Amino acid sequence: MAARFGRDARGPLAGLLIAALVSLACAGGGLAEPEAERPGANPSAASPGPSTTRADSTTSVAEFEQDVADAQAVAERYWAAQFKESGQRFRPIRRITPYQRDGEVSCGGQPLPRNNAVYCSQGDFIAYDIAWSVAAFRQVGDAFVFYLLGHEYAHGIQVRLGINYSFTIQQELQADCMAGAYLGDSVRSRALTLAEGDLDEFREGVAAVGDDPDQPWFAEGAHGTAEQRTDMFFRGYEGSLKECDLG
Repeated sequence: MAARFGRDARGPLAGLLIAALVSLACAGGGLAEPEAERPGANPSAASPGPSTTRADSTTSVAEFEQDVADAQAVAERYWAAQFKESGQRFRPIRRITPYQRDGEVSCGGQPLPRNNAVYCSQGDFIAYDIAWSVAAFRQVGDAFVFYLLGHEYAHGIQVRLGINYSFTIQQELQADCMAGAYLGDSVRSRALTLAEGDLDEFREGVAAVGDDPDQPWFAEGAHGTAEQRTDMFFRGYEGSLKECDLG
């Protein structure tokens, strides 16, 4: 099944209000600190209103849910092919679970907070706050949904490959590279088709999830600066998995 993201031609992403919109969780079951709770974060950025919705008709929950389903299908097909090529058996991530309230879903006994998206290794699932994720989808655009799921799915692949780093920033930047590879390779194979503006959406969207400039690189939960994350994503996007230090 081919998927197309980007329903209309887009203009530049001027006025992007999300300084660090998405807190992506570390593999190994650790939880990323919700962006709205990080020092210096803007809590209102997690819930853009109608005035900040992108002018590309990308607004309905049904569209969002279809994009999540498409991204999951493409990721599963992509990683199944990679594992088969290396002679390994691929196990898809068990489930992708939306939630609405604090504590509605738990990872290893730890309740998941609002305004978050995580991969939980203990239960082998991805969970996301649906209200927050739809707000991000409306502001940033539909292509970013594919990046978000691709990054979290990459954490599941890291677990399957037994990859474990000393610092979270290493795990996170590798997941950005892997997300870029899955998207770039899928575009090249025509499993996905980009609309005009989608590359800009990736570039500015990934940059928007960079750490605060004052975040130490060695801190638990560090994901990388905007420059580091954008660089790693596009290394994977342009050069495939060979750029992602998978061994």
